[in-house]
Amino acid sequence: MRAVGVTEFGGPETLRIVDVPEPHAGPGEVRIRVHAAAVNPSDLALRAGMRAGALRQPPPYVPGWDAAGVVDEVGEGTGGHRVGDAVMAVVQPFGPRGGACADHVVVPAESAVPIPAGADVVAAATLPMNGLTAWLALERLALPSGSTLAVTGAAGIFGGYVVQLAKAAGVRVIADAAARDEDLVHRLGAYQIVRRGDDVAQWIRALVPHGVYAVADGAVLDERVVPAVRDGGGLAVLRGWDGDPGRGIAVHKIMVGTAARNTAALDELRRHAEDGTLTLRVARTFRPEEAAEAHRMLEAGGVRGRIVLDFRD
Repeated sequence: MRAVGVTEFGGPETLRIVDVPEPHAGPGEVRIRVHAAAVNPSDLALRAGMRAGALRQPPPYVPGWDAAGVVDEVGEGTGGHRVGDAVMAVVQPFGPRGGACADHVVVPAESAVPIPAGADVVAAATLPMNGLTAWLALERLALPSGSTLAVTGAAGIFGGYVVQLAKAAGVRVIADAAARDEDLVHRLGAYQIVRRGDDVAQWIRALVPHGVYAVADGAVLDERVVPAVRDGGGLAVLRGWDGDPGRGIAVHKIMVGTAARNTAALDELRRHAEDGTLTLRVARTFRPEEAAEAHRMLEAGGVRGRIVLDFRD
């Protein structure tokens, strides 16, 4: 079976089309004929070997957290899934079967839900992992309606989803943006915008002198954004920051794998995409054979939307 993977860690040039065994659905699982797989920053980390210790399979290593396609095999005890269903799914690439960048992928039935009505498979592939990460960050921060949340990296996919979900929940959002992204971040729903950068905390404090209720740190600023948070507030971090912020601030390490089987959350995200609460943004599509170029584009930065590999023949 065709997949995109690496046999040795390194730069984008290490990505190859590789042949891997075709998987089959076991009890409680579904197999998806992948039509589209999003490219995320975590895929760059896998390819470069930054999390080699977490891999539980021999090479080739296949990246990919997001898949959208059609169910073509159903295991026993999978509930409502049927062959032919158009679905999107969260895939865990560090598991024994590898990631989503392959012609077929097998996932627990709970990790797959219908694609949003009106969305094509390419757009649907941008939602599961980043949408679920945003949902999980807000669930952990437990923001009351009317409170103020600061979002860094707001023009990115994770940050954009946080802005939109928070606004829908009645939360006032302060977001960072470069000058060229201000219109985009306003459209996503930010109430106020501050200049992005390592000093973003001082600009947030200028607007909210006592500090915001919480920060969702999509820009991975970690300790640099702590001064923006009020005493006793919250900070959602994406890469396991282990610092001590002090002042009673709670640090929430957001690990999307812990919610990969949360069907209710995934289905809620689907509904939000259908009703316009969430905007699905595709930056560009590439063929699997062009995966190295896709990784180079993401590494170069400035991508406003998700890059997607199109596996359709």
